[in-house]
Amino acid sequence: MKKTNVYKVGKKKVERVINYIPVRYIFAMLITVLEILAIIGVVVALCYFVPYFYLAVFVTQVCCVVGIATSDDNPDYKVPWLLFVMILPIAGFMLYFLFYQRNLNKKFRRRLETLFAKNYEMQDTETFVRLRAEEPVAATQAKMLCNIADARLFSDTKQEYFPVGEEMWTKLLADLRGAKKFIFMEYFIIEEGKFWNSILEILKEKAENGVEVKLVYDDIGCMSTLPGNYAKRLKAFGIEATPFSRLRGSADGEFNNRSHRKITVIDGVIAYTGGVNLADEYINEVKRFGHWKDVGLRLEGAAVLEMTRLFLIDFGMNVKDSGEWKTEYFPTLESVEKQEGFLVPFGDGPKPIYKRNVGKSVILNLLSSATDYVDITTPYLILDNELCSAIENTALRGVRVRIIVPHIPDKRLVFEATRSFYKRFLEAGVEIYEYTPGFIHAKVYVVDGKYAMIGTINLDYRSLVHHFENGVWMYRCACIKDVEKDVEETVQKSEKIERETWKVSVPKRILRSLVRIFAPLL
Repeated sequence: MKKTNVYKVGKKKVERVINYIPVRYIFAMLITVLEILAIIGVVVALCYFVPYFYLAVFVTQVCCVVGIATSDDNPDYKVPWLLFVMILPIAGFMLYFLFYQRNLNKKFRRRLETLFAKNYEMQDTETFVRLRAEEPVAATQAKMLCNIADARLFSDTKQEYFPVGEEMWTKLLADLRGAKKFIFMEYFIIEEGKFWNSILEILKEKAENGVEVKLVYDDIGCMSTLPGNYAKRLKAFGIEATPFSRLRGSADGEFNNRSHRKITVIDGVIAYTGGVNLADEYINEVKRFGHWKDVGLRLEGAAVLEMTRLFLIDFGMNVKDSGEWKTEYFPTLESVEKQEGFLVPFGDGPKPIYKRNVGKSVILNLLSSATDYVDITTPYLILDNELCSAIENTALRGVRVRIIVPHIPDKRLVFEATRSFYKRFLEAGVEIYEYTPGFIHAKVYVVDGKYAMIGTINLDYRSLVHHFENGVWMYRCACIKDVEKDVEETVQKSEKIERETWKVSVPKRILRSLVRIFAPLL
């Protein structure tokens, strides 16, 4: 099936024909829907034909309500599920059994156990001693992050910050051309176009010349941008590719098992991350929602080791045999230019892989340590009460808190959910800005000019709870000055939302209230 999209390139309109929901995805979705309907249908039939079976259904419904209410899950996540179970007598608790808990495929679990047992040799004890001597609070933040994300603290890593995707693209192509041993790439979205095609040409050339090339792309993220058999096409070029959590059609949580990560690793020396996916809107070659504001981060040095490990785990989780981790994947780096600062590249993801919400914990720590200011850029603002209270308390302590969100949305309902938080934050003294030139997709967190976190983590439930994500926590890194400068320039291009003039009509208040209830499931 094909779909024609019309984009603006400068002042011109350009038509692009793309593969839209290939047959494989249609079958997978149909199978899932049929499985759900069949299960619900069997229970309904038993209630109708088997005497007193409805009593068992009622007891089950009550047990589900009690189970949800007494669970350790976030209260904001419980509310929509309680409504489902209580309002929909049979369908509600059947959906609860199917989708509430994240039950990973046994195959995934076995592979993960093997992969987590593999690791690279690196001691960060001395690095922690140096950081603790310089700033004990920063050392405690880094220690907690390393503990919950199974990560390590690094120094001796050069950083380069890119305020727009276009600048990252130029540097990325140059680094890819210089690859000698291997190239690893993992992205939520890859779309055929100028950006991806320029990368693909280099990857094909490198693979032909003996460079090892591996690629992971999210199966649902690329559902409307790549053919369903794209991994096989790339294999013909010598590129080892796999979709992340291939959609097969199963009535469980596979729709939530998504990789939102953005990682490129080159020779174990250079790594990229940030919000930029490999599609043309991210470098403003096409205009979908005005100017697309995104950022990238380039690392060169010791911290790349952790980025390599994250990629290899994700790749290995999605292939039958990922092979051994070669020693060349984790080189000893001696000649890389050193820069000041401490870094923790980390991964985040769903339970039971990650026992705690890593990204959320990092953000809470950053907020609690702020004494002067906090600046946040995020495409979405859909938070639980704990994060809301932390942001409010930070502002009420006299810390200047600024949050920059898009002015032109990519998802209308999600945008309404984002705006539903404005009143609460404005009353606490939080400054809200909307990026008027278009859509801001950057995920940037800066505190007091000392701390920063850049990566793929949005301020929404899907990013903070469900998705596989990654980020880089930084303390006194040289690039933080560049991040601050970019934030200030972005604020100048944004419209400040004023508390006195922010008014919402009754219909919109009702819509936003409804969206807020079910926001954890969006």
